[in-house]
Amino acid sequence: MTSSPLGTDLPYLSATDAQSLFASGELSPVELMRAVIERTEEVEPVINAFTERLFDEALAQARHAEDRYLGKGGLAPRPLEGIPVAAKEKHAIAGRSLTEGSLVHRDNIATENHPVIDRVLAAGGIVHARTATPEFSIATYTHSRLWGVTRNPWNPGFTPGGSSGGSGAALAAGTALLATASDIGGSTRVPAAFTGTVGFKAPYGRNPGLGPLTADHYRGDGPMARTVDDCVTLQNVLAGPDPRDHVSLRPKLTLPTRYQNAEGLRLALCVRLGAYDVHPEVEANLRATAQALADAGAHVEEIELPWTREDLLTAIAGHFSTIFGAVVTEVADRHRGQLSSYAVTFAETMAHARTRVTYLDSLRAEQRLQRQLSEAMAPFDSLLCPTTAVPGWHAGDDLADERLTVNGEERGAALWSAMTVPFNVNNRCPVLNVPSGMSSWGVPTGVQIVGHTYDDPTVFRVGMALEQARPWAFTPEHRPML
Repeated sequence: MTSSPLGTDLPYLSATDAQSLFASGELSPVELMRAVIERTEEVEPVINAFTERLFDEALAQARHAEDRYLGKGGLAPRPLEGIPVAAKEKHAIAGRSLTEGSLVHRDNIATENHPVIDRVLAAGGIVHARTATPEFSIATYTHSRLWGVTRNPWNPGFTPGGSSGGSGAALAAGTALLATASDIGGSTRVPAAFTGTVGFKAPYGRNPGLGPLTADHYRGDGPMARTVDDCVTLQNVLAGPDPRDHVSLRPKLTLPTRYQNAEGLRLALCVRLGAYDVHPEVEANLRATAQALADAGAHVEEIELPWTREDLLTAIAGHFSTIFGAVVTEVADRHRGQLSSYAVTFAETMAHARTRVTYLDSLRAEQRLQRQLSEAMAPFDSLLCPTTAVPGWHAGDDLADERLTVNGEERGAALWSAMTVPFNVNNRCPVLNVPSGMSSWGVPTGVQIVGHTYDDPTVFRVGMALEQARPWAFTPEHRPML
């Protein structure tokens, strides 16, 4: 294959463009992997997105990918052939560490691949690195005693979000073309918003996982990317049933790769989701995205949801304390001294919540929230709302105080800074985060595109229409200056 003229832009190629260049012979998978590795060496000392680098194996796999594109051995290129994919550390790789960011599990070795890993590898993707999370993936920021602080490439004083913060940071920093993520309360969408990337919370069961928490209907695994096209590509690899996960849906839904424009779409715009205090810059960027879609031919109507903080808190407290919180509490009871301070606080909060709210209480609140959303969305194809109530928060901040303080100023209630968990409560809704703009804090903001239950194609149609109406690209003039 010939040498690419793209030079330093190689790490910021979209996966779609990279594969076109592979197929035409203008770029080698080996050349791309070397460029990504070089970029990693430049920026990782600042960003700290990776927990493990698999570069030797990745280069060997890139050579095999090159052979496929050259037609050697009679093997055709696969859907992700030769693409560098950063994998969230909690997505187990057999024979490698599986710590989930905890000193308690620092000696754990995975005995099998997570389904996400199996599907990426089977599609020809190259897992060249693994990405950082907060301990047990329980937070909307990314730092731990095991791995230190992961920072936002756009502004290293800020977090890339969490829990898939390492994945979002890697994409924004140009050290991966695609990344895997998971989401139980916003763990894909918050880092996507803060890093100016695209993240998809698939509806429950769409993508297979591993137990026991795959049985938790708030959570699921999914894709992150720098473009909507690339997110579609990875999602189509991840979707479909797996015998290890009985809730994984069949038949597999394959998303279209081409969509109609915004003409005729009926979109609801909701700024507050009934209960959130939204920063003026987040609201302004949201309204700009809605206007761009309206100018492109969509009908946009502003609505308000009747959601209350009481119902949201009841749903969250009863659910998390019974399932996810109980898992962390079990660890804290035996290994409290090895946990991060926020993990201990989480365990204690969940233990207290179990004395105040029952799982039945949470189900009743969930049902009210789900019905209210369903009724409000009935006249529309999709709902637009902010991903977070504020543009970001500082790297290393545990958000332990009741009030969120950023740049020396109070910015509202810390608990209500992410606007993602209502759509884990409404767990059958697909939700796509797409960049909505930049804030004066030097970090991006995001918009959530919420679909009706299991209507994944519509959220991607809206996402692509928005990407065309308000282009967001990691160009030399518009990317983190590290």
